Amino acid sequence: MRILIIADDLSGAADCAIGFASVGMQTVVTLDPLNDEADAQVIAADTDTRRLPPARAAERTVAAFKALHKPGQRLYKKIDSTLRGNWAAEVAALQPLAGLAIVAPAFPATGRTLRGGRVFVNGQPLETTDTWKLENADRPADVEAMLIAAGLSTAKLDLDTLRGNEKALERHIAEIAGNGTQALIVDAQTEDDLLTLARLTASMDRPLFWIGSGGLAREIASLPDLSEAQFTVVEPAALEKSQAPILILVGSLSGVCERQCERLKERGGVSELVIPPEVLRQGSTHGDWSLWQSRIGEQLDGWSDLLLRIGRDEAFDPQEGAQLSTMLAVLVEPHFAKVGGLIATGGETARAILTTVGIDSLQLLTEIEAGVAFARPTVSRQGHRPGIVTKAGAFGTDNALYAAWQHLSDSADRSPPQRTRIQGLE
Repeated sequence: MRILIIADDLSGAADCAIGFASVGMQTVVTLDPLNDEADAQVIAADTDTRRLPPARAAERTVAAFKALHKPGQRLYKKIDSTLRGNWAAEVAALQPLAGLAIVAPAFPATGRTLRGGRVFVNGQPLETTDTWKLENADRPADVEAMLIAAGLSTAKLDLDTLRGNEKALERHIAEIAGNGTQALIVDAQTEDDLLTLARLTASMDRPLFWIGSGGLAREIASLPDLSEAQFTVVEPAALEKSQAPILILVGSLSGVCERQCERLKERGGVSELVIPPEVLRQGSTHGDWSLWQSRIGEQLDGWSDLLLRIGRDEAFDPQEGAQLSTMLAVLVEPHFAKVGGLIATGGETARAILTTVGIDSLQLLTEIEAGVAFARPTVSRQGHRPGIVTKAGAFGTDNALYAAWQHLSDSADRSPPQRTRIQGLE
């Protein structure tokens, strides 16, 4: 089975696809789906549509599908487990092309579940979380209402039915598909719930596609016809261990990410710089731009691992995230060749730095913890291909950034560079 994953941001594409890489399938994430010619068992395309108007996001999603879809390939539309972005409009645009939409955003490994068609985060209704309030204010977090508003007819599959007799469940889904329903919303609270759904729908001989986060994707990847298949994983040309420092870029302002940064500084002894948003808003015209660029260079020249974060001020607006991330990447770009490993938290931050330094695709290699993916650039226009870890901002345990830093540290020679002894000066 070949899989095409279409995601609306880079970290989402990676955390959804990493389950397939973990079972040995050659898995590539592309940042340029309309021009990428990757030939892999799993292709995950980042359409970068989360901040677009819904109609434009739907148009770009369909264009990616038409550019990348091949016969015999199954479609997985990756959506955010906390329902951010234009996911409903994108699903509605894909549905006439791909069949019944199986909608299951739960990701139990990260505390996201679905009950009664409503998302819960660690048992807390999504609407009450800071993640939802930051960008959605008074909007309800209702999966069915979002799909209906996008023009789709819906049905729900509750836990009792999902956990019942599988033959009866299969007949039930077939009946729903047969009566013209366009989207089936599936409750799930455990990984076993998602595995049941994956096993049943993967074997059904009817047009359908999956809509979910990394949770359902991991269970599809674990199915016997995938996990028992023999694939050859080719890591991009063997690379020597790097002595260079690790750069951690953090664009997310979530409370989860804040705790992860504190743990990294506490346990890893990593240096930190917090860039004022005003500097990033004005870019090179700001009076302190060159000063901040020099400070970043001095840290990396000193072989110091660096945590570089976007600060927050009273003028901050979540909608400016992409702009601030882009300018952060521009600030870093002159020093990128000094970096031996990169951790990028937040899809906008990850995409900004990779596109700025000329990296258009990644080969996924392993999962550090749920939703935290390690990769190598397949091609780099600068020729520099450090190990790269991506992570969604609000994802992961408090230990996630530290674990990612450890992973990069363990795969590199962390000794300082050898100084050349000059005769007469020692």
